[in-house]
Formats: sequence, structure tokens, C-alpha cells
Amino acid sequence: MTVQRIPRSHPRYRSLLVRADLAEKMAAGLVVPEGLMAHGRGEAFDYLLGEKTTPEAARAERAAAARLLLARRPALSVNGNVAALAAREVAALSKDLPRLTVEVNLFHRTPERARRVADTLRRAGVRRVLGERPTARLRGLASDRAWVDAQGILRADVVVVPLEDGDRAEALVRAGKFVIAIDLNPLSRTSRRAQLPIVDELTRALHNLGRGVRHMRDWPRPQILAVAHSVQAPELLGGYLRRIRVRLDRLAAPPSQPGPPRRGD
Repeated sequence: MTVQRIPRSHPRYRSLLVRADLAEKMAAGLVVPEGLMAHGRGEAFDYLLGEKTTPEAARAERAAAARLLLARRPALSVNGNVAALAAREVAALSKDLPRLTVEVNLFHRTPERARRVADTLRRAGVRRVLGERPTARLRGLASDRAWVDAQGILRADVVVVPLEDGDRAEALVRAGKFVIAIDLNPLSRTSRRAQLPIVDELTRALHNLGRGVRHMRDWPRPQILAVAHSVQAPELLGGYLRRIRVRLDRLAAPPSQPGPPRRGD
């Protein structure tokens, strides 16, 4: 089903729209087949979380915005799925935080695909895109995800990694980066290795990060520091899992039985 043929009256219109858009972008070489499978896995967790930003995710996003404001050299890693799903949100965040470095990083890397991702970001409004021709490697990674830009992620102190591979998240932590993950799966290695795991849908999370940056940018530093340290990863991960459990229990509960007929019914 193409984007143009999806009826707006469909109860899952937005979900089908995103899926069709990803399929078209796979045909255009921006997304790889493995990216489609990864998106489906994330969407399943979004169902479990109620397809909305949970209170835990909102707290994590607020703390992440504070971390970005405090960072000297913040960076945002972009793969094919991120470019396909949220190029406009990435551009908006880069405008809210001009010192944020936006860098292309791909597991299935070819020069052509790296160029397509970079071009997608530039068309969306990102003024400077690094990583199209990477200049350094992260230690401890054998895949092409080890490639980074010496002026971007290699020297960054805080790195936002949406839809990231677990081994690269671990490598970034080992390299001394403060890692903010955006991943709908609270059981993934990425979520469990990041110092600040955001379990939320990508466009919602980036939108909330930008809103947090705009809201706090003029605050005194001690106040921003307090927000940055207001949550801890184990607390967040436990909260995400408890929320899934509660939602499943509620969905599994039998429907309430009607009471006895009242007099006069």
C-alpha cells in the first residue's frame, strides 16, 4: 500500500503511513531491509506502552535536554531509519541547540547511502552534517559503525543515539561519552547500557528534547544541573517495565460484569 492510497479514516492511519513511507525510502536506498524489521520491533513495544510518552519517558527527556544544555560538545548520531523517520525533528533540535553536531553513522555503509542520509538531513534544514566521509574509528568495534568524525562524535562529551546498536552504545560509553539512548525497547542492550535511556517513539522524543532545551536554556546552571541529575537509569528502566506490566494486566482483565437489574428496569 503506497502512502497516497492509505485512507485517512483508517484507525491506524499514522502507523500505516510511516510503514509505507519507510518502504518507499527503502526502495530509494535510504533505509535497508533490516531497518524495516527493527522498526516493526519498536512499534510492538510502542503498543505495549500505550503509544504515548509515559511519565518515565517525559522525565528522561527533560533530563536529557538538561544534559544537552550542559554539554560542551553534544552530538546526535543519525542512521538510515532516523533520517527517514525524523529528519525534520533532527533539524529542529539542531536549530534549538546550535552547537549540537549531527553525524551520519551506518551499519550497512556505502558511500552512496551515506550521501543519501546526509542529503536528507540537509534538505530538512540541518546546516552542517558530519560523518558522510568519516575520519576516525571508535575502539572495540569491528563493524562500519566504528567510523566517526574526528570533529564530531569522537570529541563529543554527550552523544544522543537514537535507534542504536547495543555494541556501539557500549563502545561510546567505554570511550567516556555520556550516552542518551532513544529506543522503544527497554530490554535492548542500548537501553540498558546508556546512562540515560529514553524509551519513547523517536519523533515524540526529539520533539520533547527540543521543547526542554527551549524551556531551560535561560535557567541558572545549578537549576539545569538539578534537572540533569533528577533521574537514574535503573529507576527509569524499572519504571518502563512496570508500566508495561500494569498495562498488560489491565488489558488481560476480564470485562466488568453487569450488576443485578435495578427496580424499575
